[in-house]
Amino acid sequence: QVQLVESGGGLVQPGGSLRLSCVVSGSIFRINAMGWYRQAPGKQRELVATITSGGSTNYADSVKGRFTISRDNAKNTVYLQMNSLKSEDTAAYYCNAVVQSGLLAYASDYWGRGTQVTVSS
Repeated sequence: QVQLVESGGGLVQPGGSLRLSCVVSGSIFRINAMGWYRQAPGKQRELVATITSGGSTNYADSVKGRFTISRDNAKNTVYLQMNSLKSEDTAAYYCNAVVQSGLLAYASDYWGRGTQVTVSS
């Protein structure tokens, strides 16, 4: 099995910064794409940012220039540096990873349980 555990959420004032981390553990042969998604109350889950195994990144327009996704392949960890936070960034943030558990196994989608980010004065 594969587990994803997020950390780093919390309460921050508008304009502040937070760094989220997500560690992937378990039966891992290869981690392909990794990403962060968020879901605010009453809204659908939306993509925040993704990063491929080669380091190519993709961002939602709403976070471009403020958020940076990165990964440490040696640590099976993906990060989300969030700067210039706004109240509309308030949401539960979920980590996602596409993981291949064995040489001949198909890659599957895995999700963390989420970490809450609240931006408020």
